[in-house]
Amino acid sequence: MTPGLQVLKGDGDGSVQFHPTKDVAIEGARVFAIYGKGGIGKSTTTSNLSVAFSKLGKRVLQIGCDPKHDSTFTLTKRLQPTVIDVLEQVNFHPEELKPEDYVVEGYNGVLCVEAGGPPAGTGCGGYVVGQTVKLLKEHRLLEDIDVVLFDVLGDVVCGGFAAPLQHAQRALIVAANDFDSIFAMNRIVAAIGAKAKNYSVRMGGIIANRSAATDQIDRFATKLGLNRLAAFPDLDVIRRSRLKKATLFEMETSPELDKVKTEYLQLAAKLYAGTEPTVATAMKDREIFDFLGFE
Repeated sequence: MTPGLQVLKGDGDGSVQFHPTKDVAIEGARVFAIYGKGGIGKSTTTSNLSVAFSKLGKRVLQIGCDPKHDSTFTLTKRLQPTVIDVLEQVNFHPEELKPEDYVVEGYNGVLCVEAGGPPAGTGCGGYVVGQTVKLLKEHRLLEDIDVVLFDVLGDVVCGGFAAPLQHAQRALIVAANDFDSIFAMNRIVAAIGAKAKNYSVRMGGIIANRSAATDQIDRFATKLGLNRLAAFPDLDVIRRSRLKKATLFEMETSPELDKVKTEYLQLAAKLYAGTEPTVATAMKDREIFDFLGFE
């Protein structure tokens, strides 16, 4: 049995929990953890941002942290097996794995890993993050990487989903200009603040997505002292890119698409250059509920 990995049958058949045994910090790379309400377009945003970094000449690794393991399919054109899948095949003996068993090179050289997750209702949502980073370090796959992006499942509902914050320097939140995604963003800000007490992660900023306007996002950002780093409209070409299993950088060019790609490239350059750390205090649920008044 792998150190730090426990199979607990009492919590459901196949239950798995991760208890970190030591620090496995990612060194030498810019590391970002990307959060946001489920369905807001985190994977689309993350994948296109990965390509933008690669277009700037950076060596990029994208890690999907969702049991659906669909974070990287526009980069690789198919669903990849998860780390937990390949570990299961070798009875959780990681020494039997090779890098090519769980790492795939996607569009423009972006390296892709799908961490996956435990069976539904049977374990911690974050233990595979620790195991994935451990594997990457053991196989020395992080040594030449410039940028690591964690694409994280939905809202932060437990410590497991906050696990990538232990490795990231900056956390980014993808949000639309609507009540639910801003409400979720407030909860994510609280989680980042909690992790910042013990880890180096700090809030990096907000990425507006699927939004013609950003007035409510900006109002929330101003209230908490956050920065909006970029804004991407709700364009049909973005929807079609997912259906075609392609990144926006592979789609047929148009003036509106060129503008979006330029925004991604500018965002990548801004993030790599370094954003000022932001310390924000989330509002209480009732306070944010009252604050989000849409006229």
